[in-house]
Amino acid sequence: MALNTQPNLTRPDDFYEALIDMHRGLDDAQSQSANAQLILLLANHIGNEATLLEAMRRAREGALEG
Repeated sequence: MALNTQPNLTRPDDFYEALIDMHRGLDDAQSQSANAQLILLLANHIGNEATLLEAMRRAREGALEG
């Protein structure tokens, strides 16, 4: 499965708002835990190691650039 980097969310602003709301009221540790759990749930859903490794590589590169 190739990593899809093209816009693919029907309502990206609504998703972003829901993502922000997921963190509302959480302290830093809880917020980091929620992020980690979300990542693992989505990784399990994707299930393709090559795709996940490519996503991790790109995310790391993006973090280093920003």
